[in-house]
Amino acid sequence: MPDTVALDEGLFLIDLLYLDSPGVIAAYLLAGPDGDLALIESGPGSTLPALLAGIRGAGFDPAAVTKLIVTHIHLDHAGAAGELLRDVMPQATLYVHRLGAPHMIDPSKLLTSAQRIYGNDMERLWGAFLPVPAERLVIVDDGMEIEAGGRRLQAIYTPGHAAHHLAFYDATHGGHLFTGDVAGIRLPGYSYVRPPTPPPDIDLALWHSSIKRIMALDPLPAAIYLTHFGPFGDAPRHLHELGTRLDIWAGIVQSAMRGGQDRAGVRHTLELAGTPALRLQTGADPDAVTRYELAANYEMSVDGLTRYWRKADPALALWGR
Repeated sequence: MPDTVALDEGLFLIDLLYLDSPGVIAAYLLAGPDGDLALIESGPGSTLPALLAGIRGAGFDPAAVTKLIVTHIHLDHAGAAGELLRDVMPQATLYVHRLGAPHMIDPSKLLTSAQRIYGNDMERLWGAFLPVPAERLVIVDDGMEIEAGGRRLQAIYTPGHAAHHLAFYDATHGGHLFTGDVAGIRLPGYSYVRPPTPPPDIDLALWHSSIKRIMALDPLPAAIYLTHFGPFGDAPRHLHELGTRLDIWAGIVQSAMRGGQDRAGVRHTLELAGTPALRLQTGADPDAVTRYELAANYEMSVDGLTRYWRKADPALALWGR
């Protein structure tokens, strides 16, 4: 797949080539007929050169972008926002959910938490995460409409993966939905849907409610645009598989924890259970297996689900301590 792909009139997918791997992290450029430019997702700071090259590859100047919209503030979705606003996009304003806004203005707590997880790999994986000036940030609440790139996007609050998660619905173009991570991980050419469950905000009940809310949109999304990765036109099947696998994975982790396994054992158990289906649905393509792991690895998936069960299951409150 080329690095920049025209998906629809005024809609471009930019492959951010995360860790030099295609088809892992996407950003979406919206270009209106009047020259209005908007970007959905900034990607991490480590992929900023690919993002700028992608915008130029679509025929536009990155400095002309006026709206930068992020689905949530995880490093792979919003990490480059501060640097973009400071150095590249002098006219741009960041749009983010109110629970994520304080961390974009002052990312110190977010970065301290990430540093504990990634250590010396922070720079290689994620690059810089700079603060966003408060005066260049717009708080987005559920139901808010944003005129962006010739489209009217409605913000849909979709917690479950993260408490500060939004999807953006464009009913004017046949029901396009930019899903961030609420619709999971799926790579081009494959049907397999993987639930990304990193800490700290995983909530199974809220995630299922968010899936139901997407399925109740009118019109039903004709296409869902995943950050990981690309557009798919089978929303009902896709979301059913996501919800089913989310419950299966959560059950595997809960059972392993109750069985006395430590963190490494839980991870091994989940990988043994999860990988055969992935290999089956990708034709055992080792490259696909690697890229799914780059998009949402077992390590983070276990950390998110074990944190969830320590709060949700009284019998596991002291697990790992």
